[in-house]
Formats: sequence, C-alpha cells, structure tokens
Amino acid sequence: MHPSDLTRIRTFLAVAAHLSFSRAADELGMTSSAVSQTIKSLEAHLGQQLFQRTTRSVILTDEGALLRSRISPVMDEMDLALAQSRVAAGRPAGVVRIVAFRSAGERFILPILSDLRRDLPQITLDITLDDRLDDPVEGRFDLALRIGEVIAQDMVAVALGGELRQIAVATPTYLSCYGVPDHPRALLSHDCIRWRWPGQQHAFPWEFYEDGKWFSINPSGGLIVNDKPMALQMALAGLGVAFAIEDTVKHHINSGRLIPLLERWSAPFPGFFLCYPRQRHMSAATRFVIDRIRAKAG
Repeated sequence: MHPSDLTRIRTFLAVAAHLSFSRAADELGMTSSAVSQTIKSLEAHLGQQLFQRTTRSVILTDEGALLRSRISPVMDEMDLALAQSRVAAGRPAGVVRIVAFRSAGERFILPILSDLRRDLPQITLDITLDDRLDDPVEGRFDLALRIGEVIAQDMVAVALGGELRQIAVATPTYLSCYGVPDHPRALLSHDCIRWRWPGQQHAFPWEFYEDGKWFSINPSGGLIVNDKPMALQMALAGLGVAFAIEDTVKHHINSGRLIPLLERWSAPFPGFFLCYPRQRHMSAATRFVIDRIRAKAG
C-alpha cells in the first residue's frame, strides 16, 4: 500500500466517524481544507462519492457506508498488529482515545496522568471531556467513562468508585425567601435550575426514591443550562434550587453556603463505569490505561 493510500483511508475513517471535516481535522492534526482535498482525491481515485455535503451536515453515501464497513475492521487489525509488535519489544505505546463526562474525567483520569506520563511516556492520551450522549464506538474512542444508565448494550462496563447520590441544594438566602420544600413535588412551585444533556432539547428530569421505587419530577424554573458547574454557580448565587451529585457540592454544604434538601427521597444509584467496545481488539496501551484507572479508583 502506498503511504498516500493509507493517509486517504485514515482521513476517510476520521470523517466517517465524526461526520465533520473540522472534527476530523482536529483528530488528525490537519487543516479542514487538507481533509477536504484528501477526501476529494479518494473519491476521484475510486470513482464514487463517499459523502453528501451540505452547509450544515456531512452524511455517508451508501457507497461510503459500504467502504467503511469493509475497511474499518482491516485498519483495526493493522493497528492491533502494530501495537502487539511494540508489546513484544516491551514497549506498550500508541494513542489511547478517551471520552468522559467532565466530572468523571476530573475524578478518574486526572489523578493518573502524572504517574502514567512518568512510567510510559510512549502512550499518548487523547482525552475528550464531553457530557453529550454520542456513541463512543461511532466516535472511534477506545474508552469511555459514563454513568451506568447511559451505557450502550454492546459495551463492556467496569464499575468505578462505588455508588453516587444526587441531591437538591439551595442557598440559605433563597430558602429564607421562598421556603424549604417538604416533598419533591413541592419543587413544582420553586425556581429550579434545570440541566439538559448537551445536544438535547429537553431538560433532564429529577429522580427521587419513595416507597421502594423511583419517580421523576420535571421541576419548574426559568433557567436551563447544559453545563453542571454553571448550574452549581447559579445555585451559589441564590438563583434557585439545583440538583447535583452529592460529592461535588459536599464542601459547599459543609461551609454552609448550600443547604441539602429532600435527602429522605435521595437514594444512591450505580455510579461511573469505564466502558470499552465488546467486539474490538484491545491494544496493550489501552489495557495499560484501563488497569491504571481501575487501580486508582480502588
């Protein structure tokens, strides 16, 4: 295979994974125009249109989808063979692509970076912190850190760090003005700071536990945000009631800046999981990173 063919194939797979020339360019370290020219060159070489392009979207054609289905497993096998060769030489190396919810990245990835860079500088970690629900396999990520309830069925999931609990919180000033809710349904008459998954249109319901079962509340409120740290800052400013993972607000509760609410109805649930594709061959570098994350999480 000529080196230019390999470049065109890797560029095609990156665009197919992201359905975006600019995101593919970021992954490959190329300019968007270079990615576009490479795809045009591949299409001319094959005599087929691989993507339908509009001003707003990039979509695989039937021919492009067929090419991807045939060539992606071959490239995975080639990457595996190269990784195994490096392992045989005693040097796990390569790029490990990780996508994680922001809170999971701060909790489980950041603490391992210093030791990992010291012990195996040949491994490059490409880390994406993103609270969207995009498919990690479609994004060609090796590992994902997710909450248990949003893990796809075709992923292997390893529990990290134990259970979590979400609680409602507000400032003493807000509660003195508007009162303390005595039941989750009382939130329907409060000013709540709602959160939605990035890329989603509707706010995420708040879940509580009563009489042995979970129930959901869609609280009222004039603020909706797609960033949980921003929602917390809004609550600290006295703008309403927020719903947050307990560990992320504990120090504000201990300092008295926030008051926990409705704890009787706040039950623990399965927390973060380290996920990877069930069918994909795993490189030694990816296995090494998994072991480090699991060891740090205890």
